[in-house]
Amino acid sequence: MAQATPQNNIFAVIDLGSNSFHMMIAKYMAGGVHTIGRVKRKVRLAAGLDENNVLSLEAMERGWECLALFAERLQDIPKENIRIVATATMRLAINADVFIKKAELILDHQVNVISGEEEACTIYKGVAHTSACQGRQLVIDIGGASTEVVIGKGFDALLYKSLNMGCVTFLERYFQNGELSESNFNNATNAAKAIIAPIQSDFKKLGWELAIGASGTVQAIQEIQAAQGQTEVLTLENLKAIQSAAVQFDSIGALDLPGLSEERRLVFVSGLAILIALFESLEIQTMGLAGGALREGVLYSMIPDFQDNDIRKRTLDGLMQRYHVDKQQAERVAELANSLASQVQSQWCFDIDQVKAILNASACLHEIGLIIDYKLYHKHSAYILKNSGMPGFSKAEKQLITAIVDAHRIDLSISQFEQYSGYALLVERLVRIMRLAVVLSMRRQNDVLPEISLKTDQNDNLTLCMDSAWLIAHPLMQTELEQEGKYQRKLQTSLKIERQ
Repeated sequence: MAQATPQNNIFAVIDLGSNSFHMMIAKYMAGGVHTIGRVKRKVRLAAGLDENNVLSLEAMERGWECLALFAERLQDIPKENIRIVATATMRLAINADVFIKKAELILDHQVNVISGEEEACTIYKGVAHTSACQGRQLVIDIGGASTEVVIGKGFDALLYKSLNMGCVTFLERYFQNGELSESNFNNATNAAKAIIAPIQSDFKKLGWELAIGASGTVQAIQEIQAAQGQTEVLTLENLKAIQSAAVQFDSIGALDLPGLSEERRLVFVSGLAILIALFESLEIQTMGLAGGALREGVLYSMIPDFQDNDIRKRTLDGLMQRYHVDKQQAERVAELANSLASQVQSQWCFDIDQVKAILNASACLHEIGLIIDYKLYHKHSAYILKNSGMPGFSKAEKQLITAIVDAHRIDLSISQFEQYSGYALLVERLVRIMRLAVVLSMRRQNDVLPEISLKTDQNDNLTLCMDSAWLIAHPLMQTELEQEGKYQRKLQTSLKIERQ
């Protein structure tokens, strides 16, 4: 076989965490970064630290064994495209040099022990590049031996701190031998509050609009809430309810909560205790889950093209390039959809900036399924979006865009929107606008439409006003609009074409 040559667009990041070791392999293509491989091993390095911060040989050997697996995958990646970072346990261990020396021999690459502050800033960068950045954000990442707390805006970390507490160290300290009780849970929470206290005032004073969790603990709680039919949003009330359910079990080994994975069970209660302390100390009202953290922050730092601050545009451009979307048509549909939305904004009480962003994204992506087949391309488009990462868009925004794309043509039914519960009406209204924009853009040419206006009444009925002579000269468009009216009647609303 011919000798393989390194691929310059492949990147690798290894995170030697205190609980797990992670390796992420990504490929830069079509204007975006796409994960092509992940390997994760529970090493629990922090569990090997004794009271004098000496790391045990047993813990080191678990780590070296894991790195031997990682090394096989690294050999095909250019060295300049590899970054290896070590975090809290390597900062704490007084014999860290012993572990690092052998680790570098195994990996044939330098291991960088990053400071707590650098870890916090890098975590924030990973969140900023993969999540919806809107206003000031509080980002929290509960690791194995440290917890990073950051307030940032855009791509800039404004206030950041690394706290000496983590789900592995707190497990060893407050849940010895796996014992689980109200008392040891409260001891862990109070200890976390004492560590948070020195930073409490500064963080509350600066404030934030959105709180995001970037750790496995937050994801585990979301999965528990989903198993109970609850929303993805974390609240203190929900955390307390999960705590109450957890302490009914005598031991962590017996812990069996619906939705809690076996992989996360061991360090779940210690992470939950820390998170409750953060919610109470910083008075966090709600929290969502970030799309990325430390590894993503390291990865995006390696690629110069990803210093572009408009993450949403970068995401949309990448998807359009990958699926060969007609950009001019996307722009026509977006322009029309935004114009129609603006005309009914006062009656429908839209947050017009948010609506325009959603309609713009939907217009950019509604035809990506054409690369598969025309007949059901809207379904193909929705499937692709549902199963694709969309950095810059929150989970709720992605769901909204996918719903609009899925329903932008052909048949309609009320049942399509029932799953969106609290924002079903918004989805339905944006779908109706998007469908009109798509029909009116059917000629795929600029400057072919007459002046158009859209009105609505208190029953959500729409009236589209168009020039009568133009409609007579364009019978196909007239027929398509009449058919659209029939589709929209299935939503128990109407679309009337008013000729002027």
